Amino acid sequence: MSSGEFLTLFLWIHWLLTCCSGTLATTEPPKTSATTLKKTDFNNIESKFSLRTSEEPDDDTCYLVPGQEHTVDQCNFNHTSKTFVVIHGWTVTGMFESWVPKLVDALYKREPDSNVIVVDWLTRAQQHYPVSAEYTQLVGQDVASFIDWMDDTIQYPVDNIHVLGYSLGAHAAGVAGSLTNKKVNRITGLDPAGPTFEYAEKDIILSPDDAEFVDVLHTYTRGSPDRSIGIQKPVGHVDIYPNGGSFQPGCNLGEALRLIAEKGFGDVDQLVKCSHERSIHLFIDSLLYEDKPSMAYRCSSKEAFEKGLCLSCRKNRCNKLGYKVSKVRGKRSSRMFLKTRAQMPFKVFHYQVKAHFFAKKNLTVTDQPLLVSLYGTRGESLNMPITVPQISTNKTYSYLIYTELDIGDLLMLKIKWEKDSYFSWSDWFTTYSFDIQKIRVKSGEFQKKLVFCAKEGNFASLQRGKRQVVFVKCNEHSRKKQE
Repeated sequence: MSSGEFLTLFLWIHWLLTCCSGTLATTEPPKTSATTLKKTDFNNIESKFSLRTSEEPDDDTCYLVPGQEHTVDQCNFNHTSKTFVVIHGWTVTGMFESWVPKLVDALYKREPDSNVIVVDWLTRAQQHYPVSAEYTQLVGQDVASFIDWMDDTIQYPVDNIHVLGYSLGAHAAGVAGSLTNKKVNRITGLDPAGPTFEYAEKDIILSPDDAEFVDVLHTYTRGSPDRSIGIQKPVGHVDIYPNGGSFQPGCNLGEALRLIAEKGFGDVDQLVKCSHERSIHLFIDSLLYEDKPSMAYRCSSKEAFEKGLCLSCRKNRCNKLGYKVSKVRGKRSSRMFLKTRAQMPFKVFHYQVKAHFFAKKNLTVTDQPLLVSLYGTRGESLNMPITVPQISTNKTYSYLIYTELDIGDLLMLKIKWEKDSYFSWSDWFTTYSFDIQKIRVKSGEFQKKLVFCAKEGNFASLQRGKRQVVFVKCNEHSRKKQE
């Protein structure tokens, strides 16, 4: 079992014990389809709608109350600006999680004149997970009634409403969008919950029909379907899977052991939240770092993306992650992938490296470690490790590499083939070497294609455990040879 699989199993067991142990809740929500339960009596609405302020993003100082029109003016609601409706997810403590004020603050920093409304359904959200999951239908009805009331009473246009739902809150947002009299402008699903929803009926989960545009970030889809903390299947117009939608950088076993050593097992649930909650922080990043947008690329699978085969931006094949996503609505969901850093700003730069391998004899090696260094007009990224699944004689291979640094225009690259162990008997009897004549590189962020030639001679000999080989732009290389 790998360290990643061990951590997934450990966290999943802990999460299930936390959410599902103990005495069952005495009151369960009615098991009725959301489409049959549209609210008309505002007195039955249990969810609270707090209009937070930029000055106090962490406090509920004023509530908009459906049916009480005076609360709109009392809370200084801005009738002419856009409105963000934030719906939290399941909670163990019964309190708002620390990400809520961070998201509120980031929304106000990006849109200072907007209204940021936090939906408080904490009483329902702190039940055992299956019970809270059922409650998302009632919460969605509350939100739909609230939006319809704003539309009917103060004629606030639903085109100005952007609903953001996290985990269970994403499905509550979907229910709300399916029940409003007019479709809201946009729903963003932040790692919608997986358990009990992966195979659920369309009317109780987030779907593309719930808003004019639905975009989704999937950040914790580890494990089998319906056992994954985040939903695996696409549920929006655009579904983005950062780092394949699995574990996120900085949420690995080493980080888990460090946290346990420092704080004990009491905070181990934070590790479940790490990848799950990364969806929120990626969206916050898109609000705060407007000049550093993360780009995602449409691809048929994460395996194809890992080979660097999907870095095209033609015909809406790439898109910005988060707030400024382009609203592309296709006949089916657009699945997109990207790599990120472990912390803000999350943006990286993607490159496809493609090479044809020659050798005097037939040779095949698997799972080989390479170090790739890129040199550009603005900087250099050195010794980036990649593991090549297979290299065979007279075959062309493509790989994805990415760097946190904007190196500018690419001028040169170097490759070193490391030994897969400090000592190998086979090295005594076999020379592991491939010749490479040219390397083709494509930049995702800059959409440039370049061809690099061996700096010395017509080809470079890449040998395991030996010195690195150097490639420069072919036109530059040819000019120097003529001189």
